[in-house]
Amino acid sequence: MKKVLISIVLIIILVGTAIWYIVSSKNKVTSSLVLTNVVTYMCKDNKKIEASYYKGENKIVKTGEMPIPTGGVKLTLSDGRKFDLSQTISADGGRYANVDESFVFWSKGNGALVLENNIEKSYIGCIVIAKDIGNLPNIYLDSNAGFSVRYPADYLLNTDYQYQALGPGKDISGVKFVIPSTLSSGNNLSSFDTGVSVEIIPSILDCKANLFIDTTELKTITDNGIEYSFATNVQGAAGNSYEENVWAIVGTNPCVAVRYFIHTTNVSNYPENTVKEFDRAGLIKEFDKIRRSLINQ
Repeated sequence: MKKVLISIVLIIILVGTAIWYIVSSKNKVTSSLVLTNVVTYMCKDNKKIEASYYKGENKIVKTGEMPIPTGGVKLTLSDGRKFDLSQTISADGGRYANVDESFVFWSKGNGALVLENNIEKSYIGCIVIAKDIGNLPNIYLDSNAGFSVRYPADYLLNTDYQYQALGPGKDISGVKFVIPSTLSSGNNLSSFDTGVSVEIIPSILDCKANLFIDTTELKTITDNGIEYSFATNVQGAAGNSYEENVWAIVGTNPCVAVRYFIHTTNVSNYPENTVKEFDRAGLIKEFDKIRRSLINQ
């Protein structure tokens, strides 16, 4: 009986040691991962994915061998599901999957692909969204064109927008965010068409601003880490002034540009002291925030 008890005690000790070793090993792996980035993706039908990316320790391989992925990602989906995925081998982007690969998350640039049992079904056309830098609570996603952008809550959204000033057959499609009437109250700013538009020209290898505006004067401007081809133009007619600033994102295909359109009237055409000049610096500052929030896939 004594020998049996001793055997049972030894078995308990061995099992406990094994459990401790496994738990300890897992903790070591977890502790070796370093959080590198946290981003939010917007997907079709207003679905979202919160992704926390982790980097693991580099593993040395022999020359000619495939690298060993050691990172991971933790996902929180807008439907309440959560996943803790390990990084897998991938020729392009970062691929992460659960053990049986029934759920795969594949990040490429600013976009992400989600496969459930090898089917893209619940989270489609996912693109990173910028963090709200102030007064930009609304998010617009165009999965087809491959961009997301933030805009103020009181701006009017025009998804049927087309820029038509270049002449017949040269219409440019996009989306426009028109200022609210409160921004034009008591001043010479028009809330009818003043606003910011994101415009797309397909199949363009050399994305430049003069594709969107009638001018030959271009500038190259780097702002917020993005290189733009910039052009501006001001025209007037019958007491109205139309200022356009075009920021085309260099290297994009399809070619993506942001247009500031500012329509004003002549203050001298109104009774004295009834209308004042609008705050141009304040308006441009708000338009800049919208432009800087745009993320292209």
